[in-house]
Amino acid sequence: MPPFALVPGRVFTGERFLDRHAVVVADGAIADVMDAAALPPDMPRSEHPNQLLAPGWIDAQVNGGGGVLFNAEPTVDALRRLAAAFMPHGATAMLPTFITDRPDRMALAIAAVREAITQRVPGIAGLHLEGPFLSLACKGAHDPALIRPLTDPDVDLLLASGIETLLVTVAPENATPRLIRRLVDGGVTVSLGHSDAPYDIVMAAADAGARGVTHLFNAMSQLGHRAPGMVGAALDHGGLWAGLIADGHHVDPAALRIALAAKRGPGRLFLVTDAMPPAASPGDVFELTGRRVTRRDGRLTLDDGTLAGSDLTMDRAVRYAVNQLRVPLGEALRMASLYPACFLSCDATRGRIAAGCSADLILLSDNLRVTAVWVNGLCRPS
Repeated sequence: MPPFALVPGRVFTGERFLDRHAVVVADGAIADVMDAAALPPDMPRSEHPNQLLAPGWIDAQVNGGGGVLFNAEPTVDALRRLAAAFMPHGATAMLPTFITDRPDRMALAIAAVREAITQRVPGIAGLHLEGPFLSLACKGAHDPALIRPLTDPDVDLLLASGIETLLVTVAPENATPRLIRRLVDGGVTVSLGHSDAPYDIVMAAADAGARGVTHLFNAMSQLGHRAPGMVGAALDHGGLWAGLIADGHHVDPAALRIALAAKRGPGRLFLVTDAMPPAASPGDVFELTGRRVTRRDGRLTLDDGTLAGSDLTMDRAVRYAVNQLRVPLGEALRMASLYPACFLSCDATRGRIAAGCSADLILLSDNLRVTAVWVNGLCRPS
């Protein structure tokens, strides 16, 4: 494909807004960001004068969507359909998320993601294994019969996955600092979640190399004035990043605003969907590891009322951050692109509009609706 230019009304690079600039795309990557007036007159271009061009969004927690549940269908075809369901909503990269299940099923998920990456399935950037190394006390919608401690053989298996961007959620009470360090030294990103651990145990896991906290506030020890818990550690440890499910159901918006104000850097809070099959789909009922989940009024719950993921999409999460949480637009866009890229250590090529980065781009209207999507420089249905 020959080089071409996108000329929007504004460009958000991931760090700042630029007016009257063009983004030149060549061979699937961004070749240049330049003054639109300096474009060669013969270069093919697409002009969008009233819209905003931004880095594509990165979702680190996608259990399902478009009627697909990754746990139920750990195949390359399912991953292809899953990614395609979310692209019209601005997610140009995602980590399909496989929750607590049998070891043989987890092996299928690892193999499917590895093959999808080999086949360059658009949108599939890696794998998130959420469990089974969690806490029974904070199991959420995970099957308690399959939750267990992390062991050295488990670490050996994970280190041999062949997946460059591998995210694993563990509870620090079921994963020792030594094992966390083994994973981190092997290139695995470790996130802490589904845990009733006290503040000091969480801080020790972070000091051992854990990099994040999975869906802050949900299924974890809470912030108390004498027991800061996992929530307190997530906000107080500068090295921890943390995902937020900003859907109005998982966390009260006041709590989210407080967390955004309190977070110690350089780690930041970023947006995830924790999406399930009803996301980007009309379906309202599905099975999760043998249990029924029902969507009612935007809430996804097991029969006992336990929340079981969401029907959220990234565009809705960004609009919620701007409209309900009062997050400035640039920061909300970073929470959906640059910050998850930094968390996953792929910010050299994703989450930014800069020369050398992948041409994963989205075009947004004034009301933050996605009007066009490019993945690796190719325009995708929106």
